[in-house]
Amino acid sequence: MYAHAVSAMGRRLLHQRRLTGKTMKQVTVHTYRQDPYYPRVVRAVANILARSDVVAPVDVLLEMGNLTPKHREAWSRGHVPYLERVVAGSLSANRILRLIGFHMHDLNMLPRRTVYHPWGQGTNRLLRFSKSGNQDVENAYATHYMWHQSQEKKRHVMAQSMPERCDDA
Repeated sequence: MYAHAVSAMGRRLLHQRRLTGKTMKQVTVHTYRQDPYYPRVVRAVANILARSDVVAPVDVLLEMGNLTPKHREAWSRGHVPYLERVVAGSLSANRILRLIGFHMHDLNMLPRRTVYHPWGQGTNRLLRFSKSGNQDVENAYATHYMWHQSQEKKRHVMAQSMPERCDDA
């Protein structure tokens, strides 16, 4: 049976479900397209590319609904010690980061490492993404991906990624 995923604040998220008693296989180059989160990542990236030429993992989490704008702002201002504390389904966040990396590689986007500082504070402190502070996880969150191809190719990629909408109502 399905069990609803619970956010960091204890609320149920209807759009996130997982199978109870089933373990998910590790995401690899050969299996990432079969991952249950992959279609959501592809749609989120297409929505972001429709607005911008830069895709950041934090924006993908926002677009997917795993992170709220309110929680992102609290983290950006330094009120939350690390981002994963407010990400819904933080256990799946690392999985989503791997899927983002594989999908960006497929789209031939350029990875660029960025640095996140708290808003409105004059300190040189860096914002943390994970509780562990693991450098690989921190780098995965802090890597932005740049679109460097033609706008025509971008429209083609977005058209392939976006599902056809049916208006049954």
